[in-house]
Amino acid sequence: MFNLTEILSVTLILFSVIDILGNIPIIIKLRKESGHVQSEKATIVAGVIMIVFLYLGEKILQLFGIDIESFAIAGALVMFIIGMEMVLGREFFKSEESQDGSHSIVPIAFPLIAGAGWLER
Repeated sequence: MFNLTEILSVTLILFSVIDILGNIPIIIKLRKESGHVQSEKATIVAGVIMIVFLYLGEKILQLFGIDIESFAIAGALVMFIIGMEMVLGREFFKSEESQDGSHSIVPIAFPLIAGAGWLER
């Protein structure tokens, strides 16, 4: 019924794609800026994004005329710019003060948890 080898394989792949350890500094920075990060909301949204893209991802990208490789490069560039903001201490993207907890969705749920690496199946 349950193949332990497959479960372990999928777990290791998801651990490397999501990069939990690499996302910790970004989450700490967002928590300092906004005060509270809604982890439950981010987890649910990331799960929904992953499931939708599992079944409809290629069709959605074809609708916009984008191939998977281009989407992966764009996601990597967004994450690179977020990293540069952290290292250099400057803001490349203007951030708006948000009281509704949207920091839990962008950038935590997407692109950090359910990012471009998720499409590379």
